[in-house]
Amino acid sequence: MEDAPQEFCSLQTSDWSFAAKEPQNARDKIMTAASHLFCNHGFSATGIDKILTRAGTAKATLYHHFASKEELIAAVLEAEGETWRNWFFGRLAEVKGPAPERILAVFDLLEEWFSDPGFYGCPFINAVAEFDTGNEAVRQAADVHKQHLLTWLKAQAMEMKAKDVTETARAIAVLFDGAIVAAQHGRDPSFARTARVIAEGYLSQIEVR
Repeated sequence: MEDAPQEFCSLQTSDWSFAAKEPQNARDKIMTAASHLFCNHGFSATGIDKILTRAGTAKATLYHHFASKEELIAAVLEAEGETWRNWFFGRLAEVKGPAPERILAVFDLLEEWFSDPGFYGCPFINAVAEFDTGNEAVRQAADVHKQHLLTWLKAQAMEMKAKDVTETARAIAVLFDGAIVAAQHGRDPSFARTARVIAEGYLSQIEVR
């Protein structure tokens, strides 16, 4: 008999995941069930019936809150993104020191995230990869999520007086995304440290105004 696959995003202690929080109402219950299934089985492979079974709710209740599966996916991504950003930027706000130290702290937080047994990658990266044939709503949701990080990174680059603020932010964002994909693929949190070393070298050489 094959071993049962590990179920991700199932821990009630994960502050970064909406799916790990206690549902507050029927809508949350459906979204929590959907998020668990999406991260473990993918968006396309997860049918409405599976979501209803896990949520323990009726189809009429689901369609009262969501007009379609696509609308449910968008709502789950929005909720997961908001929960993750609250955790991530809340923790970054606690970091003292100059901008370069705050940027490097990004990778320390990534390693903490990667080390959580419930880590399953970034839901936005996963969704865009799965819907690469074209799903504008998913791509827009991912773009909005990414802009939050880029805006924060640009603010740090401006404080550093980087000559090219946008390029500095984009370079760190590339390392950020690369570390997430590598850690998800290799199940190895230390990719965050590798990205940190590269970021530290990059920041030490950027041109300033």
